[in-house]
Amino acid sequence: MAGRFPRDLTIRQLRALAAVQATGSVTAAANWLNLTQPAVTLQLRNLQALAGLPLIQRTGEGMRLTDAGREVLALTERVEAALLDCEQSLDMIAGRTGGRVSIGAVSTAKYFVPFAIGAFSKRHPKIEIVLRIGNREDIREALRGYDLDIAVMGQPPPDVAVEMRLLGDHPHVVVAAPDHWLAKDAGLAAVDLTYETFITRERGSGTRMLMEQFFQATDLQPKIGMEMDSNETIKQAVLAGLGVAFISLHTVARELDEGRLVALDVAGLPVMRQWYAVRRRDKELLPPAQAMLDFLGEEGARYLPAVQPSKS
Repeated sequence: MAGRFPRDLTIRQLRALAAVQATGSVTAAANWLNLTQPAVTLQLRNLQALAGLPLIQRTGEGMRLTDAGREVLALTERVEAALLDCEQSLDMIAGRTGGRVSIGAVSTAKYFVPFAIGAFSKRHPKIEIVLRIGNREDIREALRGYDLDIAVMGQPPPDVAVEMRLLGDHPHVVVAAPDHWLAKDAGLAAVDLTYETFITRERGSGTRMLMEQFFQATDLQPKIGMEMDSNETIKQAVLAGLGVAFISLHTVARELDEGRLVALDVAGLPVMRQWYAVRRRDKELLPPAQAMLDFLGEEGARYLPAVQPSKS
């Protein structure tokens, strides 16, 4: 980009580019922004002149950003995030609000994150907490896009520089219905699961990837049954005797305690991972978000579900 780019750039130009990316056409972008089409066209023309490169190209599916356009779009996301941070900071200084924290959590973390948020909110009742639950890729993408102050997850995206606060261990086991033929057996080997049907999470989920790593490490090639995007549905399927499941121990703590599910005593299990509270290093946290990050790092482990140690 030319040296004068930062000086002459305007937020209207950046928002025009973002609107075209979101809507696929200049006309739709103009409606989105409540502007006329010529006004949006002018903003885009001036932005491309400043960049010195084409930012948009026409395709059979509508207007799409070039590689240069995607670089400028990333700048737009950072600018919008900075503007929002500034607005919240000014509100806090003026005493109008206690601030806002945006937290994302992978779906497996929903069994403890709300309890941690509840404890934090009792100490800081004026801070608004927005919680977003999604699968692994959803939360990674939200972190990439500066949508989140903090993400609770196992592994952050490898292409983003982050700060990580350890919350605690995250064990994974194979569970079955209490009347399963292997339920009372001790000292099982992975090969004993060869003829079992596994009810699994969807491809791309953290649990599914960890399960496949366990299969590969033990040369296990069992039958894969139904794929589900909900731990709750998987638990119901196992309770119904439709198969076994490789699953986070934290998601089944209550069912194990009540005797409605059993963890099979298999060598190599539980597979242990860790929970982290993660933030982007290049996203400046306002005091409320920093307080939440510190709270999770110092006390988050207290809210992890209590689980029984494995017999293996």
